[in-house]
Amino acid sequence: MAKRLDETNKSIIKALGDGRRPFSAVADELGITENTVRSRVNRMVDEGILNISSLVNPEMIPGLQVVMMGVKLKTLDLERKAKEFCALKGVFSAAVVTGRYDLIVQLVISESDGLSLLDFFKHELVKVSEILEVETFVVYQSHDLWVPYCI
Repeated sequence: MAKRLDETNKSIIKALGDGRRPFSAVADELGITENTVRSRVNRMVDEGILNISSLVNPEMIPGLQVVMMGVKLKTLDLERKAKEFCALKGVFSAAVVTGRYDLIVQLVISESDGLSLLDFFKHELVKVSEILEVETFVVYQSHDLWVPYCI
């Protein structure tokens, strides 16, 4: 179930920026205690609202490539299928969407790390049943796209 964010939590998230900013600086900026910031951030992390993680710019890492896939399925159990995709090597996101596809799946591949797009299709995608159609979109250039290094 989705959680509502109060104004303080929204302000804390915005003030954290890239996640490396000290809680003391956030507290000073917002006029609250460092303890309040720490406890609220920890609660949001525990509740699955906030994730502080390291992301990379794929254009800055030689050989790293982002691929987005539109997927049509034979089943309407889309949430289960999205979770199956998330368990595959290289996949960092699977979203249930409207439109011509049932899912949009995002993955990171790198031949130097042992995962080419062909390897993904041959060894990972085959683990998911009930796929009708897959269309890939290889990202050649991006603007402000940051992804986890999950290969």
